[in-house]
Amino acid sequence: MKEILLFILCLVFGPFIQAQDFELPSHKKRDRIPFELVNNLVVIPVDVNGKELSFILDTGSRKTLLFSLTDIDSLEINDVTPIKIMGLGSEGLIDALRSENNTLRIGKAKGTKQDLYIVFDKNVNISPKMGYPIHGVIGFDFLRDFVIEINYINKHLTFTKIKEYKRRGCGRCEQIPLQFSNGRPYVSAEIAYGSNRQKLDLLLDIGSSDALWLFNESWGIDTLEQNYFEDFLGTGISGSIHGKKSKLPQLEVGVFSFQDVKVSYPDEATLTKIRSLEDRNGSIGGEIFRRFHVTLNYANQEMILKKNKYYKDPFYYNMAGITLEHDGMVSVTGFENNGSVSLSPRRNQNNAGVIDIFINPTLSFMMAPRYVVSELRKDSPAALAGIQVGDVVISINGKESYKYKMYEINSLFSRSKEGKKMTLLINRNGYEIEYSFKLKKVL
Repeated sequence: MKEILLFILCLVFGPFIQAQDFELPSHKKRDRIPFELVNNLVVIPVDVNGKELSFILDTGSRKTLLFSLTDIDSLEINDVTPIKIMGLGSEGLIDALRSENNTLRIGKAKGTKQDLYIVFDKNVNISPKMGYPIHGVIGFDFLRDFVIEINYINKHLTFTKIKEYKRRGCGRCEQIPLQFSNGRPYVSAEIAYGSNRQKLDLLLDIGSSDALWLFNESWGIDTLEQNYFEDFLGTGISGSIHGKKSKLPQLEVGVFSFQDVKVSYPDEATLTKIRSLEDRNGSIGGEIFRRFHVTLNYANQEMILKKNKYYKDPFYYNMAGITLEHDGMVSVTGFENNGSVSLSPRRNQNNAGVIDIFINPTLSFMMAPRYVVSELRKDSPAALAGIQVGDVVISINGKESYKYKMYEINSLFSRSKEGKKMTLLINRNGYEIEYSFKLKKVL
């Protein structure tokens, strides 16, 4: 699966104003809300000044950020000031707004006098690559006020008042210490590659769909063995991020150990920006944490992990080399059997009592997602077959593409058996062309 990474590093000019805490009603100790799990990311409903939007819960984000607002008919924001933001993905600063004194609601929790940082650039839009509407990220401003439990199996988020939280006994749980810098949590981990072992301080970043990002290629990259490939890594606030992808023989976090772990090494342009803002070794993301029941207790500077059924899942790479994005909607026609109905008794004496039912089907129209090739790995099976960036995918293995959800397509390209034949019918400049290729492991 192509990892869609919202990796935000904001440098905002101007003074920060401390937002008021999120609070539950006095009679409630905790609340629970459902979430969507989209490409390993926890997406929760957040009410912003009376408008319900979809936000990524992001431990890597210090501030609450709004973007991808083109599909919203209206949104009230208060007390705005123009600012500049530095993000990953391209050079330079981008225009944004800081808005103060906003009211946010998450379940029964309410936060007033909340700061929002709003980016209106239409290019800052990860919803097409996610196949799901995403309007922003929320992190420290919410996470600091509760003990947060993330159940990746049942897809619900529980948040408890800090003073009311009582840790339950759990013999299979592991307590992981957290260190904080500028409102962002870090964990200690250890990696193994070749005959080497390296201890690292990694940003705890559940707002990243990837497993691991490292900022030093000497930690695992072997140019002689060619144990890596160049690829699209994800989407930052300023555009696409590229670099190298590989696998590490081992990653250890506390008592937990993972083998053949996916790892990304961002390019030098991205690393230059990161180093100008902070000093760390890398980040550990949602592809790791979805394998646990996760409890975040910022007040006690700890994270508690308990294995779930995903713990032993292998780490997959996309074997087709193709990334799709949701590019608008198309009209699809079909017939529904809810039109007029007529009854006709048969006249044949051998069929007495038999009635033929004639249904006049009703022609229906519906709007369906339109999937377009947005990234193509060089020399991948899809690229060698002739598929191009910009191609509109009509069907995959004979099934109309709109009948798939984005995560189902990603799974088809990454979790199918190596050698499986894939046939894509595409539309290119008004012409329909069929391409076939076989999935091939890249590492």
